[in-house]
Amino acid sequence: MKPSLVIGASMLAVFIVLGVCGPWLAPSDPTHLDLAGRFAAPSAAHWLGTDTNGIDALSQLLWGARTALIVSGVVVGITACIGTGLGLVAGWFGGVVDELVMRAVDILMAFPGFLLNIAIVATVARPSLGLTIAALCANGWVGYARVVRGQVLALRERDFIQAAVALGAGHGRVMGRHLAPNVLGPVLVQATFGLGGVILVEASLAFLGLGPQVDYTWGAMLDQGTQFLWKAGYAHYALAPGLAIMWVVIGANLAGDALRDRLDPKARGR
Repeated sequence: MKPSLVIGASMLAVFIVLGVCGPWLAPSDPTHLDLAGRFAAPSAAHWLGTDTNGIDALSQLLWGARTALIVSGVVVGITACIGTGLGLVAGWFGGVVDELVMRAVDILMAFPGFLLNIAIVATVARPSLGLTIAALCANGWVGYARVVRGQVLALRERDFIQAAVALGAGHGRVMGRHLAPNVLGPVLVQATFGLGGVILVEASLAFLGLGPQVDYTWGAMLDQGTQFLWKAGYAHYALAPGLAIMWVVIGANLAGDALRDRLDPKARGR
């Protein structure tokens, strides 16, 4: 097993554990205000200091991990399912179906994805977690659809697919029993890369004040931290969520690269 896969998977595992257990590991309530202790430097009582309202920064960071995990996990799951389904249908049936799906993909890829995300979440004053997820799913499926369609176009000419059709297998059986299992590898690689991308987009929306209105997000912490970036002893507040985002993105990229090399027969042969 490649070291990059072990390192990347380990980094993602840390993120998942903190996302699941973060609220229980948080040393204090992230909604508890302590104005007398605002802008506190890192100490034994507050490992990462406090923010402008005296709230423990470590608690905010751990609660933000929960939000990041929910958003990234749900978005990757939904977009992978939608993109895989549409890619299978477009690649197998071809013709008008393929044209409709791929023209939709071309339109969404031609339009700046981040602007589309902003346009959707900006429709309300206080975007909910569900609306943020919907905005990220609106164009997140196109990469999966393109990858799966390309794989299906190659697989449909293989002997085992032709044999299944000759034996009377219907469209549903061919796609479900023969095509879908053979495209799971590329979909998994795409999903791994997509995880880091979703984290970045969600943090960017929150940084702009357009993120989900939940307890805390890493992007919102970055936004607050940059306002006081040059305040003596306060740079760590912006550095902590930035390093957390970087940790997840690097872990996803390392794991994705290693999986791609491992699942690609040509790469294995080199």
